[in-house]
Amino acid sequence: MVRPNFESIKQEKISTQIEEQIKSLIAKGELKPGDLLPSERELVKIFKVSRASLREALKSLTGMGFLSITQQHRTIVKSLAAGRITEPLDQLLKEGIQTVYELIEVRMAIETWNAHYAAERATAEDIVRLENSIESMKLKIEQQRSTVGDDADFHLAISQATHNQIQTHLMFSIYDILKESIGSYFDNFKLNFIYDQHFRVVDAIKKRDPVLASRRMREHLDYVESVVKELAASRRKPEGRKSNNPLFGVIS
Repeated sequence: MVRPNFESIKQEKISTQIEEQIKSLIAKGELKPGDLLPSERELVKIFKVSRASLREALKSLTGMGFLSITQQHRTIVKSLAAGRITEPLDQLLKEGIQTVYELIEVRMAIETWNAHYAAERATAEDIVRLENSIESMKLKIEQQRSTVGDDADFHLAISQATHNQIQTHLMFSIYDILKESIGSYFDNFKLNFIYDQHFRVVDAIKKRDPVLASRRMREHLDYVESVVKELAASRRKPEGRKSNNPLFGVIS
């Protein structure tokens, strides 16, 4: 009788099991870029593990690039596209205005696609997230407060509504670079136009009209491009004087 080739059973460490579960949730999209994990105390109760095992797992996932630690010592899900994509892109955007125009072209391709599929796939929860984003933006415009976070959240929420996880991670990486410096380039008059355009995109998504949603996103980004060109003309320095790109971060 031929003896079967049995293999010994591997006893996985508790920390490895935690890692695999968190990675699985990220892969399935249940944990998205930018999501905050529960506190250590809560995670210890959820997983029913020791604090040492949990910390070992979180440290490992941070080292692999799945998680990052905020300045407030909270753990967030990191974009899997960060690093190799964002670092060279960050440098390119500082080189000159032409790169900003090229980024807008890329955004037109990606974000009109996002709007199209969001209109087809958005859940009730996705719609609520989008509505909250534009309502928050409207309130902050009225209060003359920065709308930087709401603007980025709006575009990221549309990406999440496509339920395409690769797309969401790519979008998060791009906006993570740009969202820090957008606010200073738009006065309240322009921000009201942007709010109206955001509202129209969400309305098309709610109507489940992918063609209309895509067209309205294109109209919005055409407007952003026109603002960039206007700013480039007004801030252009005399020929021969080299400067960093003053429009770095204009995304809206």
